[in-house]
Amino acid sequence: MARILILISGHLCNAPRPQKEADALAAAGHEVMIAGMWFDDKFADRDRQLLSGKSWSFHPIVDFRGVTFAQKLQRLRMRLQAKLARELFQKTAIALPDLLGYGAKAMLQFAKTHRADLTIVHSEVGLWVAQQLRQQSYTVGVDFEDWFSEDLLPSVRASRPIAWIRALEAELARHCTYCLAPSQAMATAIANAYQSAPPVVIYNSFPCGEHLPNQLQYHDRENLQNPSLHWFSQTIGPGRGLETLLAALPHLKATVDIHLRGNCPAVYRDWLKANIPDGWQDRIWIHDTVANHLLPARIAEHDIGLALETSTIPNRDLTVTNKLFQYLQAGLAVIATDTAGQQEILRHVSQAGHLIPSDDTIALATAINQWVQQPEQLAIAKEAAVQASMALAWETQAPKLVRQAEVAIRSEHNSEKNAAQPGCTSLSQSSPTV
Repeated sequence: MARILILISGHLCNAPRPQKEADALAAAGHEVMIAGMWFDDKFADRDRQLLSGKSWSFHPIVDFRGVTFAQKLQRLRMRLQAKLARELFQKTAIALPDLLGYGAKAMLQFAKTHRADLTIVHSEVGLWVAQQLRQQSYTVGVDFEDWFSEDLLPSVRASRPIAWIRALEAELARHCTYCLAPSQAMATAIANAYQSAPPVVIYNSFPCGEHLPNQLQYHDRENLQNPSLHWFSQTIGPGRGLETLLAALPHLKATVDIHLRGNCPAVYRDWLKANIPDGWQDRIWIHDTVANHLLPARIAEHDIGLALETSTIPNRDLTVTNKLFQYLQAGLAVIATDTAGQQEILRHVSQAGHLIPSDDTIALATAINQWVQQPEQLAIAKEAAVQASMALAWETQAPKLVRQAEVAIRSEHNSEKNAAQPGCTSLSQSSPTV
């Protein structure tokens, strides 16, 4: 049994991939902990609920909700460090770890103290932590669930230390035995970019039938006669395809209901309201996020899932998001933009969904019209989605993940044994600094 630490930069409930990773590794007999950050009371409560019945643990490295003087001081200090790091980079192009995320040094110190046999990172700030741990002979792994240096809109990238992030990614891609990606398209692109072995592909799928009720109860929908479209993300905002959806509405030939789910900042809620076409104001609903165990059933209420990723941002083009697999799991027909990652999935299950060009208003309207006007074809697509979900379920992905983790741990163990032989020298002979 190995001791495995998974580092995330936020709440557990907003990290479904690390949760499934922990489930798989713990089921294989390993001692697993996820460590992250707490920012919000509601999400912290969801984190606690998630841990019920789990054989692994969660630890908040930093609790930004703290009410004690010491906690408030720590929160103030970390936010000040992040602000100073941003200002320093803007003025001098010098990049500090706090530029990548809150609590970088606290995360590193926790990982060193925990002394895991394998430490796995999932975030930008985690890249730096993993690099530091490698330099002190810890065994680390990386999950490129996002290709961080190739993400975000151009307006945001201008303030990011892209060259430094690429250097961190390249080092980990070349040297980590445990190196994962969410699609073959991304694995190939990373290998080509960094002259490394391709990361192991682990799809963001979910266990068969997880949290799906035997009989639907409707919470979102008010009129079951109207076909219902569902779109969700952690955040409702620009660059996620909603602009295309709103522009497509005047071209629809039948009434549909549209349900958006996610955290929607006030400024973007105002933008949405201002851009909803005439006659559609009463047909669009915005729902808050729900706890993980409730989400599959809420998605299953609907008929068509929208995965309108952009192909202009490389990370979005290459990945396969959670939403696509959750639509399939819940039995929704899918309309997805033809990004490289989504093509990778839907070309094998073409009956379950339509692929359309990114940002193509008319193509989106045509796909919606086709299913709304042919309900028998929509029913076939929904059944095909269920079958596709079973073929791609997490049960097919978990063994690959566990195998790669155990290879990484075994490889490090063997290198330490070899280093201990007379006449051999290695950095691994030195104890990690705590």
